[in-house]
Amino acid sequence: MTITGAPIIKNGCLSVRGKVVLTGVPPNIAFKPVGTGSGLLGATSVAPSSRHVFSLGVLEGFKFLCLFRAKIWWMIPRVGGSANEIPIETQMLLLEARQGSSSNDGVSVEQNSEFTFYILALPVLDGPFRTSLQGNAVNELLFCAESGDVNVTTTEVAEAVFINYGDNPFDLITDSIKILAKHKGTFSHIDDKMIPPHLDWFGWCTWDAFYSKVNPRGIKEGLQSFLEGGCSPRFVIIDDGWQDTENEFYNDGKPIVEGMQFATRLVDIKENEKFRSSVLEDSCADLHELINFIKQKYGLNYVYLWHALAGYWGGLHPASEKMKKYNPQLVYPIQSPGNLGNLRDIAMDSLEKYGVGVIDPEKIYDFYNDLHSYLARCGVDGVKVDVQNLIETLGNGCGGRVTLTRRYQEALDRSVERNFKENNLICCMSHNSDSIYSSKKSAVARASEDFMPREQTFQTLHVASVAYNSLLLGEIFVSDWDMFHSKHETAEFHGAARALGGCAVYVSDKAANHDFNILKKLVLPDGSVLRARYAGRPTRDCLFEDPVMDGKSLLKTWNVNKLTGVIGVFNCQGAGSWPLKQDLREKSSSPLPMLPPISGHISPADVEFLEEIVGENWDGDCAVYAFNKGSLSRLSKRGNLEVSLKTLECEIYTISPIRVFLENIHFAAIGLLDMYNSGGAVQAIKCTTSLSVGIITVKGRGCGRFGFYTTSKPNCCKVDNKEGEFTYNDQNNMLTVNLPEECKLRDIEIVY
Repeated sequence: MTITGAPIIKNGCLSVRGKVVLTGVPPNIAFKPVGTGSGLLGATSVAPSSRHVFSLGVLEGFKFLCLFRAKIWWMIPRVGGSANEIPIETQMLLLEARQGSSSNDGVSVEQNSEFTFYILALPVLDGPFRTSLQGNAVNELLFCAESGDVNVTTTEVAEAVFINYGDNPFDLITDSIKILAKHKGTFSHIDDKMIPPHLDWFGWCTWDAFYSKVNPRGIKEGLQSFLEGGCSPRFVIIDDGWQDTENEFYNDGKPIVEGMQFATRLVDIKENEKFRSSVLEDSCADLHELINFIKQKYGLNYVYLWHALAGYWGGLHPASEKMKKYNPQLVYPIQSPGNLGNLRDIAMDSLEKYGVGVIDPEKIYDFYNDLHSYLARCGVDGVKVDVQNLIETLGNGCGGRVTLTRRYQEALDRSVERNFKENNLICCMSHNSDSIYSSKKSAVARASEDFMPREQTFQTLHVASVAYNSLLLGEIFVSDWDMFHSKHETAEFHGAARALGGCAVYVSDKAANHDFNILKKLVLPDGSVLRARYAGRPTRDCLFEDPVMDGKSLLKTWNVNKLTGVIGVFNCQGAGSWPLKQDLREKSSSPLPMLPPISGHISPADVEFLEEIVGENWDGDCAVYAFNKGSLSRLSKRGNLEVSLKTLECEIYTISPIRVFLENIHFAAIGLLDMYNSGGAVQAIKCTTSLSVGIITVKGRGCGRFGFYTTSKPNCCKVDNKEGEFTYNDQNNMLTVNLPEECKLRDIEIVY
């Protein structure tokens, strides 16, 4: 299909590929080409201001998917059909466009046919101004440009909203981010970043296990509990609770009220008394001793520590002698009207009341370098840096939100690069475009609201929001899905999602509260995980559906491994409602009704870019292995299987392209049959012949049952040159070889 038609404004209409997208475009809107077929919309005003809201014209008649910040920290998705449904604080807008061909439109398809293409709108940063999209009641698409500093004003925002189009929505987003990264120069695509190695290992976060009461004894007990169960983490995040902080509002004799905890401020970069000279039996003298002990005894590869971007929730304590070198000043945050128009957050409400001890902008790097160099000397390998969007509220008088955010980001990147050599940084609460488009080096970011184990109605929202948010975030970061609990009513739902998320797999279990059956479907005996290549994202047919609230759609996510694809199917209906879109049942606090099972279909065609990992000798047929059912099927690329799931049920399908070897043997490697992402264990396939013997050699990771699809029963199977037992089912062509317990990369020879 050959199509031309870059965006153009003509006669008051914005058209893309000849398709009118916006009507009634005001004369103060201009389009600036960038690259081939893409460009930036901008606007001018007669009066200078630090905050402008411009109309781009009327948007109607398109299915859309948008990602917007429901609260200051987090994005969620929304789908709809016209601009009046587009919320304020929208940071990505994807439109589905359908267009009939004609003999003179440059489309080489049959006349009168219809094809689908996609249009992407990304509000971006323009100098010190940050932009976002929103709709209004008369279906106008608007963009808001704001500096966050009353002294930083303009009459022109020339590069506000990036517009691009394409046939493949995933290629479209990838290409657009790469074009923007090159054009703006303020951030980098994920392909150009160093990926921290902790992502390939199973982890444990201390947060839900202890909350802020974390201590050395508890950490040791937790790690011992994993060890005794035979599934030890290889990386640990010591979350909030290790720092030396003070809350002056707890000492004035008044009762403690909800939200007051966020006024707590940092008084020293070193650990608090729980982690030094502790009176607890069998504890450690200080943080350094604890880190050394747990690394040596429990075989940890990486230990990360938590801190907030401002030091702590309430920043640094201005009265602390040890903090005075960073010249902290008490500042009261000012939130954007966009944030206040959606969901208010108790943390921000509290900080607006109590203030934040803000580091002198000239001292930001000094603070991070002092903190991180101290942690590095203690044996710490990296940091999880939280509460990042707070900085957007502190820009007044400092050059604005974008300028201040960039100073923090650059200082953080420099310090991490100096003190943690493998880019060991996890960003969190960083879903504002100020942070996203200022990220040059940070490579991992939380992609959703917290996993909240006691919130029954949040579980489906968590999984769905990460999948959709990863459409944007996954181009700039490795999406972090957050921790979950292995012993929880939704453990399999969460575990399966992370298995194909291309992300770190880590839990926050309390000691002696694990489900090792779940963990061993995710984690190999050496503590590594079978991490897929990309961010797990919704399949193309799910992009403009609501898998949480429409009562009929299943969430399907896709990813690829080295030689296989994977599809996860999740029933997210009937267990929760999107914020700002709750139905009457939720508003009345009555329980959501149980819905009947929902049916849908999966197909090898749901896996994007499958052709790229196959190579030669492929006619489009695939072996499809259903993990929970244990079934093996053969499908053409456009063939499909029906799947029916109850609320909070899931199924994972390994999609392995079938190739023809030795003239007539149809063969595909499935991988480790007892792992959620079975195909992640398949590393390479080759075929050799010698006299009358043909051998297909598969390099595989891990141990346990390793499965294959083959239309011929082999004469024998060898693992690392040792002949072993195998089973063959001629009804479904499943060959199974058992790999010994030693967990390593090995050659599996199928001899015909």
